[in-house]
Amino acid sequence: MVSVLVACGNAEGSAVPDLGPAPPPGPVAMAADENPRLLRRFRPLRRLELADGEQIALGKMLYFDTRLSGGRDLSCNSCHALDHLGIDSRAVSIGHNGRLGKRNAPTVYNTAQHIALFWDGRAADLEQQASSPILDPSEMAMLDARSVERTLRGIPGYVAAFGRAYPGEAIDLSHVARAIAAFERTLVTPSRWDRYLEGDHTALTKAEHAGLKLFADIGCVQCHTGELVGASMFQKVGVVERWPNQADQGRYVVTKLDADRMVFKVPSLRNVALTGPYFHDGSVKSLRTAIAMMAKHQLGTELTDEEVVSIETWLKTLDGTTVNVTAPALP
Repeated sequence: MVSVLVACGNAEGSAVPDLGPAPPPGPVAMAADENPRLLRRFRPLRRLELADGEQIALGKMLYFDTRLSGGRDLSCNSCHALDHLGIDSRAVSIGHNGRLGKRNAPTVYNTAQHIALFWDGRAADLEQQASSPILDPSEMAMLDARSVERTLRGIPGYVAAFGRAYPGEAIDLSHVARAIAAFERTLVTPSRWDRYLEGDHTALTKAEHAGLKLFADIGCVQCHTGELVGASMFQKVGVVERWPNQADQGRYVVTKLDADRMVFKVPSLRNVALTGPYFHDGSVKSLRTAIAMMAKHQLGTELTDEEVVSIETWLKTLDGTTVNVTAPALP
């Protein structure tokens, strides 16, 4: 697997790599032969405003700590392994007592900028998302906030760490979620694609440029756009041709609105070549198969093998590059 950039703090308080100044508003720089309308649909990754270093360090420890699970055997990192692009490479993850999840666990990288969290968008932000798996009986299975708080209050090192991160405030589940979210906001993966958007037109090869053009020409940019090349809207899967698996009805489960049947959050395509299997059910292992299925079911287009390879070639420019993330020492 290609080594991927993981910009993050650690328990010792190491700094997040500087991504450089945020790009100015307005169109990004473009090559002489580029369609100006195309690149206006995208933006380089931004530098995010980060929390205090003590909060980030605390969040990293909590992210890796299996004591936040009912069986003391699962952590956030179990399903979103940071040294494996924030995924577990399974169709669906394995939770408490070996129970299988219902949806694919997407990468945790670059999630701070998503329109919402989870495939059905039921969490508005990282803070709301962070506590959900801890309490879910089929995931980490701590069952209630008091169990989480009692566990952490019984560990002197965490009492001290929470005191540094949130002086004068009680240890409670909301602070656990805030700290984990603070750490997750450091998980960004800038790539060659960002260099291209920032004006380095040597960052993409001719073949990659051709893949980008095809991606736009067939209509993929209707949904996969913006800073994350996706993750900015919800869309029905199977717009043109009925999706094969109708078992999971997507946002309908949350909203109970018929208009939301088979509607899911459009995934970000950053690191997509490295984060299979694909789709909400993890049913497809091959990126090329996923590309062909999207063209067919969403756009009514049958791509040739050469066209699929061309789009895949460009998508690989979204693979980020950074340092490995190691587990911190836990109290």
